[in-house]
Amino acid sequence: MVETLFRYLDDSATLLQKELDCSYLEALVETGDNAFQNEVQQNGVSEVTKKRLEKIYEEMNRLSYTREDIRKAFQLACLKGMREKLHPNRQMTPDTIGILFSFFLEKLLNGPFSIFDPAIGTGNLLTTILNRLPNDSVKAFGADADDLLIKLAYVNANLQEHPIQLYNQDSLKPLFVDPVDVVVCDLPAGYYTDDEQAKEYELRAREGHSYAPFLFIEQSIRYTKPGGYLLFVIPNSLFEMEDSMRLHEFLKKTAYIQAVIQLPLSMFKNKNLAKSLFFLQKKKEGIRPPRQVLLANLPSFDEKNAMERIFSDMERWFSENKQ
Repeated sequence: MVETLFRYLDDSATLLQKELDCSYLEALVETGDNAFQNEVQQNGVSEVTKKRLEKIYEEMNRLSYTREDIRKAFQLACLKGMREKLHPNRQMTPDTIGILFSFFLEKLLNGPFSIFDPAIGTGNLLTTILNRLPNDSVKAFGADADDLLIKLAYVNANLQEHPIQLYNQDSLKPLFVDPVDVVVCDLPAGYYTDDEQAKEYELRAREGHSYAPFLFIEQSIRYTKPGGYLLFVIPNSLFEMEDSMRLHEFLKKTAYIQAVIQLPLSMFKNKNLAKSLFFLQKKKEGIRPPRQVLLANLPSFDEKNAMERIFSDMERWFSENKQ
């Protein structure tokens, strides 16, 4: 089913790309919106192309598919479009990370809660999590400064029928989102160039541009309710950066470190770009730190027995530390 849906998305996006003389990702936004509305909405499309598109959307709507089917198909189409022109902050978060995040959230939370991704991108991480949660009573929010990515997230959420509230804005400026129970974020790489805005942050650089992951962590803690959780994808070099001691001191004041889980090196073409999962709980009166921080190096996901042992260790950690 995923392959069939991808073929429909790809064929229709390719047709619109030629007709509208735009990039593949821009055409994917248009075709995704058409598929959701079940009509061709663009002016200037030739009658021949319009009929071909209408037939594609009609065939798509006759299919019976799950949210995960459409997410995976849309992900494949996004990946194809991203290969047209590489961009450092237009990378999709792997499914395995969303699965691990949802595993943690199922263990930590019961009942309705709110969740926010301040660098939502195409929405793949957030919708991976939402698709694996046992109920639909989650209020979800996302923001991104990249107007193309936020449009892709909008179409992605619509096709999966997730009512995510999206904001096209710089997430390091004041947000339109109230504090939430959970923040998830694959931290953007690089440095933040708005030095004036960076002055609002304790973790700003003393000289030059500020390191974006530090600012995103500080902003995320601001927009998390006391006692809430923060789940980040961080570069392994985060605590080796200049000013990392200031990050340590900031976290001591504001949050409890719950877990640091290094992802398999086999996931990364360049070991210098390897990442880890970093889980925090914002401090609150009556909340205690875990007896022991969960530290783990994940084996290759192909090593079934080793992965089972890791998840067994995680289950035991949760039973001993859940508050």
